[in-house]
Amino acid sequence: MKITVNGEDQLLDGPISVSGLLVQLGISGGKVAIERNLEIVPKSAYENIVLADGDRIEIVHFIGGGA
Repeated sequence: MKITVNGEDQLLDGPISVSGLLVQLGISGGKVAIERNLEIVPKSAYENIVLADGDRIEIVHFIGGGA
């Protein structure tokens, strides 16, 4: 299965949930926002939404800081 994550093609062996993708990419789900095919994915749905071939995923990390 082929998906695009932040503009880069990723090949996956089979069906995977949004939360499974985060684990595979080594990303903590705490301070991120996920968009799937131009729609925001609610955190409550990360376990239930299974990605499909051709999906376009954008992952945004929130980083705190300042002066």
